[in-house]
Amino acid sequence: MTDIALHAGLIGQSGSREQLNTPVLVVDRAALSANIATMAAFAASKGLKLRPHAKTHKSADIARLQLEAGAVGLCCAKIGEAEALAAQGVSSGLLITSPVVSAPAIARLVALNLATEGLKVVVDHPDNVAALGAAASASGKPLEVLIDLDPGIHRTGVASPQAAVALFEAIKAQSSLTYAGLQCYCGVQQHIEAFDVRKTALEDRGAYIREVVDALTAAGGAPPIVSGSGTGSHRIDAELGLFTEFQVGSYVFMDDQYLACDLTGDGDGARADASPYRRSLFIDARVVSANSPGMVTVDAGFKAMSTDADPPQVFAGAPEGSRYFFMGDEHGALVPSSGSPPPLGARVTLAAPHCDPTVNLYDAYHVVEGDTLVAIWPVTARGRSR
Repeated sequence: MTDIALHAGLIGQSGSREQLNTPVLVVDRAALSANIATMAAFAASKGLKLRPHAKTHKSADIARLQLEAGAVGLCCAKIGEAEALAAQGVSSGLLITSPVVSAPAIARLVALNLATEGLKVVVDHPDNVAALGAAASASGKPLEVLIDLDPGIHRTGVASPQAAVALFEAIKAQSSLTYAGLQCYCGVQQHIEAFDVRKTALEDRGAYIREVVDALTAAGGAPPIVSGSGTGSHRIDAELGLFTEFQVGSYVFMDDQYLACDLTGDGDGARADASPYRRSLFIDARVVSANSPGMVTVDAGFKAMSTDADPPQVFAGAPEGSRYFFMGDEHGALVPSSGSPPPLGARVTLAAPHCDPTVNLYDAYHVVEGDTLVAIWPVTARGRSR
């Protein structure tokens, strides 16, 4: 049975969060709305555009909220995410932030380009530029491309100013491609917890990006768009004077890794309660066994959340200081540091660890205001990893 079939009858009923089948992915509507408004206001105050990353939420509903707040479009990690959003009407200003290389994927890309407005994709290799140029030419509609710049992690992107210029020249040679600018996302630096250390690291990467921009400009390829930045770096990047738009993603939800970072540099920003963005993504679980002294078992395990980060914090429903431990695919242990564990059947709220892969495990968000279910939003692009 789908989440909508299970829970649609609870929408609008006071206290209906308590009646949700668990484990369940929960979004606090007020916190989500505040996060979207805060980032939009910050970008506007700096004269910057927002093209938030949909890989975080994979949701057409959240994408619409971001667009209503002023975003110029959405970033997508894979073409499948872009296709899923476009099918739900989010079809303008999409940027695919990973190279699209295989022949089947390129065929889908040009079809999506015909069905949308302002579609963009990154490139990092001249062979890919040639393949995209041929496909776009055959389709009859030009395709916009950005040069992807490797920030130093050797995942994707050109690796030098000279390579960026050479790729610009390759793009110019394709009449069906439109050069749209440069992308550089400094992912490694996003989770450096200390503001000053992160600032130094980003200034170093900023100097490198500026070198590439200068080389492109000298070659006649001044980038119309310089796209990058993230939740952990946006306040610092805004002062570098390099980016024209931000690809921020996790700010909508704020997981533990970002809440551990001092985002503001004011000395208190490393405290979750001092962050300008609030935690809005949770997993509600339920106590299903209480037979062992000093602990209980809940119905949320490896299949309920990402496991590439620390185990989730216990946010509510158990004594303060309670700890969660994974106990297999379907279960987790809850151990209080003091007091009695919650009783059998009790609802326990876990703070979602690493938000992006956690979201990808669920079919829907259960949107709450207080303890009332107010909406169910599909995870539109769940599983769209190709």
